[in-house]
Amino acid sequence: MKKRLVPGFTLVRMALRLVLLLGSLIMASHPAFAEELPQVPVPGMVTMVDLGAKSCIPCKMMEPILAELEKQYEGRAAIVFIDVYKHHEQVERFGLRAIPTQIFFDKSGNEVMRHTGFMDKQSIEAELAKLGVK
Repeated sequence: MKKRLVPGFTLVRMALRLVLLLGSLIMASHPAFAEELPQVPVPGMVTMVDLGAKSCIPCKMMEPILAELEKQYEGRAAIVFIDVYKHHEQVERFGLRAIPTQIFFDKSGNEVMRHTGFMDKQSIEAELAKLGVK
């Protein structure tokens, strides 16, 4: 049997772990501590929003494409990713049935096109071009 240096030390350690766990859960779910979402659509700018999750395979495949497009179209079009596992309210807001879903908005903020599933770079560029982004 193991000797305890301080009586009840193990119990105190377990209680501290529980408090830390509960604190992190509260912070993760409380709106004041939530990751801030960008405004979608971005006012006055053609916007493509990709609604997905960091753990979904097609979403992971799109991640480098979106990063590249974000740099390529900086200042000309907004390329936005929203993780719907972290932001459940966005599922209802955008009426999602599956992920990933890409939604394209014109400069006036009107939805002009929606696609569900993996979308390759060329297809995204073609949609942006239709909206006048060069």
